[in-house]
Amino acid sequence: MRKKWWQEAVVYQIYPRSFRDGDGDGIGDLRGIINKLGYLQDLGILAIWLSPVYESPNDDNGYDISDYQAIMQEFGTMKDMEELIDKANDAGIKMIMDLVVNHTSDEHKWFIEARKGKENPYRNYYIWRNPTHSSEPNELKSTFSGSAWQFDETSGQYYLHLFSKKQPDLNWENNEVRNEIYAMMNFWLEKGIGGFRMDVIDLIGKQPDQKITGNGPKVHDYLQEMNQATFGKYDMMTVGETWGATPEIAKLYSNPNRNELSMVFQFEHVSLDEQTGKAKWDLKKLEVSELKKVFSKWQTAMGDEGWNSLFWNNHDLPRIISRWGNDGEYREKSGKLFAILLHVMKGTPYIYQGEEIGMINYPITSIEEVSDIESINMYHERLSQGYEKTAIIESINTKGRDNARTPMQWDDSENAGFTEGVPWLHVHPNYKEINAKKALASKTSIFYTYKKLIELRKNNPLVVWGGYQLVEETAAEIFAYYRTYNEESWLVITNLSGRQNQFMLEHEPKEVVISNREDFVIEKGLNVLEPYDAIVVKV
Repeated sequence: MRKKWWQEAVVYQIYPRSFRDGDGDGIGDLRGIINKLGYLQDLGILAIWLSPVYESPNDDNGYDISDYQAIMQEFGTMKDMEELIDKANDAGIKMIMDLVVNHTSDEHKWFIEARKGKENPYRNYYIWRNPTHSSEPNELKSTFSGSAWQFDETSGQYYLHLFSKKQPDLNWENNEVRNEIYAMMNFWLEKGIGGFRMDVIDLIGKQPDQKITGNGPKVHDYLQEMNQATFGKYDMMTVGETWGATPEIAKLYSNPNRNELSMVFQFEHVSLDEQTGKAKWDLKKLEVSELKKVFSKWQTAMGDEGWNSLFWNNHDLPRIISRWGNDGEYREKSGKLFAILLHVMKGTPYIYQGEEIGMINYPITSIEEVSDIESINMYHERLSQGYEKTAIIESINTKGRDNARTPMQWDDSENAGFTEGVPWLHVHPNYKEINAKKALASKTSIFYTYKKLIELRKNNPLVVWGGYQLVEETAAEIFAYYRTYNEESWLVITNLSGRQNQFMLEHEPKEVVISNREDFVIEKGLNVLEPYDAIVVKV
């Protein structure tokens, strides 16, 4: 690997709608983010991944873009965006823009034109097919339930939408589409951003007639062309969302010699609590042995031919403490465990807003409380299939995307200090107990564990470049591994359970690097680990 700034960085994801409201309308915005740059600077992050702020009708909360070169009015203006980029750069924080180029909104000018008829010059910007036997062209399904084909009455053809019917897929085989996208990317690069997070980028090479969606045959050609035409000319960080990636596929995307992306998000670990071959809503208990296996595979298989991203949470995933930790008695302790376990691994770690203060899921009792289109569509689809309401609600409470999208909890004032208006989505009622002001006031809070881990990454080449080795012979719920660089070795030991477990330490510990309880003493020989204990020692 060639040394790059983003290998030592920790990235903080902001979901702007829920981060901080600067104008009192109940919706987070760019001014709200500008006002909180000092907080992020204090945490020590080097980059912000900003979820979409482009013009959008909000069918899928901004991931349906109607104008790539305009800012959604409720978030502010282009002037606000330029100020945010400049002030973040001044604070040593690079802005990573979320970019959705697999599809647009059906309200984008390209699609409005394309819909006017088969002869329209924009028709070929999207993917259209004739009916097959008076029905959909094939049985491709939308991620958001139902067919991926929508009938267009005007022309008698179907268009492809792998997500909502208001998110028609772009036709990447069309040179004009690609050139328009590259010009738009350069528009943003010239404003001083630090890179792009590429939404569902593995889908742009789709071959719908062959029912190929992810990792299609031309996806790497497109990315190499994109790199050459846009961000390859800058010192940028790019990360691709690739749900179907294996380590071998991930190396194709992120090997520096191939001139594609810096890294990808792979999601193998986040599917470990769903039933094999079923949807994410079909729940099963996490087996820690499976988690160890998946992380160890990705830590070792990439070698120096690619780069890992490291994450527990994002805007699409439930809160990790509620998911695999303990959001009651051991909320803070399990929150620190997940931070320590992840941030000492090789790769670029991502923190999702609120993760650093230990925010948790917000359970609902009725579908009327849900905002997320994916959860709502699934609810009605499963009701029609005969599922029990209680089972569907349990799935939403466990995996629904609204869990990550409740407003950021800043303090114990009304609406958690997020807004002076009516918040767009319910604030978690625990905000008086869990908030940033309280976390900053306590030197033993989760916040300071994250801050110390960020400092450790900046100051220790071992964390960035060291080798990884799983400790094989442990209790099933113990996840322990070595990081080794030159003559130095660190041992990370975590107890991913609510009960005591034993761990045999074979080396004399030299010093404790970080742990999640102040009275942690560890010695050579047999040690008893308390629930959710986590410690890093030099050995």
